[in-house]
Amino acid sequence: VDKHVSVVTNDGKVLVGILAGIDRVTNIILKESVERVFSQDEAVRQVPLGLYLVRGDNIAIVGELDQESDNQINYDTVTAEPLKPVVH
Repeated sequence: VDKHVSVVTNDGKVLVGILAGIDRVTNIILKESVERVFSQDEAVRQVPLGLYLVRGDNIAIVGELDQESDNQINYDTVTAEPLKPVVH
């Protein structure tokens, strides 16, 4: 809790924020969160979400984010193919 994390959802969304809470079924609450929308045609868009709840059954990956390294990336110049949905 109170760590910067990156969350990848089963539908391929990338969310970044501060972990505010978690429960036993892995529902998580992010504060100061943004969704990073990737595209091959334009730079990464960072959509502010604020306080955001992610259901545990929709989470593919959660990892602690190295904020210092992340701050060195200029997302205004990054293009990348969006992640594909997770197939079970």
